[in-house]
Amino acid sequence: MHEISIAISIVERVTEECESRGGLVVTAVHLSLGMLAGVDEQALLFCYKAACDGTFLEGSELIVEMVPVTVFCPSCRTECCVESMHNFACGRCMSATQIMRGHELEVAALEVAA
Repeated sequence: MHEISIAISIVERVTEECESRGGLVVTAVHLSLGMLAGVDEQALLFCYKAACDGTFLEGSELIVEMVPVTVFCPSCRTECCVESMHNFACGRCMSATQIMRGHELEVAALEVAA
């Protein structure tokens, strides 16, 4: 389960950012998580709570926004979300596509106490 190492990295990075800004109190961490990132959302949520124990992030919430897989078809020159994780071909012309989004794993925003 690599979700624990991801959760620990999130906590460490958010801690560094908050300390560099004078000790912000974080109430929620917003995470963009691509469907192709290879991360189990439920496992990550569980691990985040464990990683926060004993830190100033204890009690904060991890809010995960799932990012769909988006592809670009060079033949049609269009971008669209894939309908099936088993078929990444263009829905119009069945050409091979390039993955544009779906691998994300990034902290998108922090909610802080006033």
